[in-house]
Amino acid sequence: MIAWFSLRLLCGMSLMWCIMPRREVTSGFFRIQMLVVLGLSVLTALSLEPVKAGADIGLVTPSTAAIVCYLLAACAFVGSVVWTLERRAAGGYFVFLITAIGYGLLLATTVDAKSVQTSVGLLEPASALATSAILGASVTGMLLGHWYLTAPTMSIAPLGRLNLFLGAATVARLIVSAIGLWLAWSQLSGSTHILWVTLRWTAGIAGPLVVCLMVWRILKYHNTQAATGVLFVGVILTFIGEMTGALLAAELLLPF
Repeated sequence: MIAWFSLRLLCGMSLMWCIMPRREVTSGFFRIQMLVVLGLSVLTALSLEPVKAGADIGLVTPSTAAIVCYLLAACAFVGSVVWTLERRAAGGYFVFLITAIGYGLLLATTVDAKSVQTSVGLLEPASALATSAILGASVTGMLLGHWYLTAPTMSIAPLGRLNLFLGAATVARLIVSAIGLWLAWSQLSGSTHILWVTLRWTAGIAGPLVVCLMVWRILKYHNTQAATGVLFVGVILTFIGEMTGALLAAELLLPF
């Protein structure tokens, strides 16, 4: 579960770096973000240690996945140094490099030769991409909101853009979850499943949508501190929703 969560989070964060207006954000933010991804990469690699003797993970072995995670950690470390030196162009290359390696590993661990031949099997990588996007948008947006305490004169456009991405990622998550719920509807039984599904949809989908609307309204008044507080709530709701979805997926063998 830890490896599942941390890999999707680091991929989502790096994706947000790629699509956000980096020129309008000071270099210190990306330096810290690189260090966060470094920690997530090492955490993912260490979480794979207990399963190295087990079966393959998708198209790769646990050992190969761990090696790639350490490579991600090395790239993130060098990237943090580059951003510290204010080499923004070179830092941008590391942003795209980490994103490419991260998503390559994410897809390699969620598909296999048999699953890609069926429409249901393709739902798993689609779910992984949706999860990484919503986790990355919520966490990166919240951290960027905190960065305005350090750089109060920075434009609010990047925060508004990340909030928009959070809304788009939530809609993608809604579509994938709706398909999974439709396919697994006949398997739902007992109050536990009903509780998990309710929590998954209220906290993990409805919650972030409400957060996006609130942040959009708050940013009209240029109040980044209030927006950050709301985004922090969004992070908690997103985490609850994705963890509940992972429990449902493990129980019913379908992405939620």
